[in-house]
Amino acid sequence: MLSSSPSTPPINEDGDNNRGGMDRDEELSDSWWERVKYYAQLAIERVEYGIDAVKELLSTLTSDERCGVMLEFEDVDPDKFAQLVADAPQWTEWMA
Repeated sequence: MLSSSPSTPPINEDGDNNRGGMDRDEELSDSWWERVKYYAQLAIERVEYGIDAVKELLSTLTSDERCGVMLEFEDVDPDKFAQLVADAPQWTEWMA
């Protein structure tokens, strides 16, 4: 018979069941998000130089970073984001 309750992680030799991965994962997540915020600011600044400048920046990033950058871009500067979307309605193709 299958149980629907989650299993308990194995106990470490010192008696706890904390594997210690959470802090490191959180630091990686914070680091990733800080990088995305930085790239979003660069993308916002590059709008002034044209769509190709933004596209060039995005092409150097992973697909996850590109998506994060565009989400952050829209949150930080909705007016410039609207300008980008108006100038490049195909921008979603850059996310792939």
